Amino acid sequence: MSTTIDNGVSRRTFMKWSGVAGGSTALVATAAHLGMPKARGENGDEDVDATIWSACVVNCGSRCPLRLQVKDGTVVRVLPDNTGDDTLWNRQIRACVRGRNMRERIYNPDRIKKPLKRVGAKRSDGEFVEISWDEALDLLADKLQYTYDTYGPEAVYKQYGSGVWNAHIANSGGWGRLFNLLGGYLGYYGNYSYLQISQCTRYFYGSPDEQISNSIEDSIENSRLIVWWGNNPLETRMSGGGVLYTATLAKEAGVRQIVVDPRYSESAAVLADDWIALRPGTDAALVAGMAHVMISEDLQDQDFLDTYCVGFDEDHMPEGAPKNASYRAYIEGKGPDGVEKTPEWAADITGVPASQIRQFARDVATTKPVNIAQGWGPQRHANGENQANSIYLLAAMTGNVGIPGGGTGGREGYLWPSTPWLDDGVNPVATTISCYTWTDAIDHGPEMTALANGVQGKDRLETGIKFMLVYGSNMLASQHGDITRTREILDDDTKCEFIVGMDNQMNASMKLCDLVLPDTTTAERWDIVPSEYTGDMAYEIMAAQAIEPLYESRSSIEVTYELAKRMGVGDEFSEGKETSEDWARWVQDTARENNPGMFPTFDELQEKGVFRYTSPDGPTVPLKSFRDDPEANPLATPSGKIEIYSSTLAEMADTWEFPDPVAGDEITPIPAYVATREGPEEARSQEKYPLQCIGHHYKARTHSTYGNLETLRQAHQQRVWISPKDAAARDITSDDLVHVYNDRGRIAIPAMVTPRIMPGVISVPQGAWIELDEDGVDHGGAVNMLTSLRMTPIAKGNGQHTNLVQVEKA
Repeated sequence: MSTTIDNGVSRRTFMKWSGVAGGSTALVATAAHLGMPKARGENGDEDVDATIWSACVVNCGSRCPLRLQVKDGTVVRVLPDNTGDDTLWNRQIRACVRGRNMRERIYNPDRIKKPLKRVGAKRSDGEFVEISWDEALDLLADKLQYTYDTYGPEAVYKQYGSGVWNAHIANSGGWGRLFNLLGGYLGYYGNYSYLQISQCTRYFYGSPDEQISNSIEDSIENSRLIVWWGNNPLETRMSGGGVLYTATLAKEAGVRQIVVDPRYSESAAVLADDWIALRPGTDAALVAGMAHVMISEDLQDQDFLDTYCVGFDEDHMPEGAPKNASYRAYIEGKGPDGVEKTPEWAADITGVPASQIRQFARDVATTKPVNIAQGWGPQRHANGENQANSIYLLAAMTGNVGIPGGGTGGREGYLWPSTPWLDDGVNPVATTISCYTWTDAIDHGPEMTALANGVQGKDRLETGIKFMLVYGSNMLASQHGDITRTREILDDDTKCEFIVGMDNQMNASMKLCDLVLPDTTTAERWDIVPSEYTGDMAYEIMAAQAIEPLYESRSSIEVTYELAKRMGVGDEFSEGKETSEDWARWVQDTARENNPGMFPTFDELQEKGVFRYTSPDGPTVPLKSFRDDPEANPLATPSGKIEIYSSTLAEMADTWEFPDPVAGDEITPIPAYVATREGPEEARSQEKYPLQCIGHHYKARTHSTYGNLETLRQAHQQRVWISPKDAAARDITSDDLVHVYNDRGRIAIPAMVTPRIMPGVISVPQGAWIELDEDGVDHGGAVNMLTSLRMTPIAKGNGQHTNLVQVEKA
């Protein structure tokens, strides 16, 4: 008996399309999906019409080539990269379980087939009628022109999203180019992955973005210790294009590895010689306890601190700084709080035993050199800016900055791709907001100011967001905080008056749009796909069109061109390029012009599939020139040095406004530990919501991408991690259905009782698609039903790991 899906495709038909129907064929297809050994003859070309190079384009940080085998216009098999070898600098870029399951994404019952127009009384009703492309484009052009004429370009907003992240053409899809030609739009700064660290690093290292650390390739050759601090490459970067391969090679090379994480992740289980389990949001306290040990035992690299840093001690403070405002004074209890930051003090806050803090501090201080590779989990807290800068500080205290085998305390380094993205032109609107404050800009935009809300480019917004594009994004109903409140804001269409969504899957965010446009998948369009955070081996992938677009789907670049023609800027938009293939050829031709003799031609890349390249300078060692000669190569900080004490932050602390302050709304000039709302102190001081809740990245999906694929959902089930101690107190056993809830929302999810998470903490795999019942309970297990819209103090960012909840058996 077949079950009908919302768009009329039966489960039986879907299983046939995706290759997981019954019988022996299903076993072969499932093996291919899961990356298992191939059945005999599966890799042969004799039973297919063509094998086409494509790619998995999602925001895991890697980009992996795929070989799509096509028969009678249908993708019948997905194969991994077969170029390269198992050597470090020419390694195969094998796709993980997600990319290998691409067929189920292409032939999914959730595919958007035709343009859809909302007819429901409110957006959350999710009611639509099908319309033609001409109707859709006319409606879109009218609404966009009305917004420009009535409110001005600042009212137009292109929503952040990562479903098509960094494919050279699909990343923008032409939307930014179109809006810029029409007068511009309200921009955003940062992204949900690392917004806090992207904004706070400028006050420590002078970098306008995060400061990368040494590459793992360098660590393999030169490091004696790698500290994965809030970093889990074996789950977040688990392909041949990710860090999984290099991290395991580092282990084979005998490099000791330590993981710092509240959860005993796959990386901790496979890579780590030691696991430091701390309470979420307490990283700066752990660093402070370690610093106390180093100072007490004279283990810090004082020569480095004296030469390259300001603010560590009272003898090296900037002019005008108050007495006892240095980091050392803070550690020794001479600062304003009068508290000595002993390992015992840190143990009470972090949950890490004082003896382990002492040993960890000695290991990091005496093992030379050390690469402290900070992930993006620590900065995604209510005090995330201080957390990130404190980990940077640890690298500086130990003198590991700018040397082979060492590191800056940032994320593992990489060679950034040399190929160009689609040229969007220049946005005439200089105003930007934090990418996390778009709900505020809809709800009360004209009240948002620079000092209170982080508006950049002007003192305040003049209008709220009235027109929003949601392209390749599931921010409206998955990745943004407080899903319930976000849906309430979006339901009021007197605020944001028109929302257009474009995607190839009918996710919950698309159901909140006024107009939905069916996008192609990567298999149905052309693109050039670059590597990104893939270490020192960079590459580009040919993503050729393997099949004709299904249903009435169209590539975004062709849709924006049609819209540009309707709005009178078609020639300026296209510059003679009308199709995705035209633009892909432009990318490759431009890459060759910018890098003579380096890249293959478009046709050569189409045949080759993957082109690898490395830097002639060898492995990445950031800030090496600064370390070699700090006078000739100063940093972009006011002092030209590493600023452990930032006068700029001190000034911001005096001038920035917090209209509705809560615990943690505080800017400090040093990376001090700041207790926050819904932190461990509050968890222990009340009984209503005693558990800290975080969300971890998950094998079954990248953020919410692939979250609707049944094969992956079966292989990696959505379950909340809870410790045996916390489970026993609630009479919960593994696989019991439980409710996780707070004042913002409630989810129903099976429990995973495990000692792999510390007591007092639970973790819900992030990115699950919501499945709301009539009472507003989510049965999909989306952690953002529980998270907050509260901003972090400096970046005005997404402290989405700072939440208190209760758990009970359903």
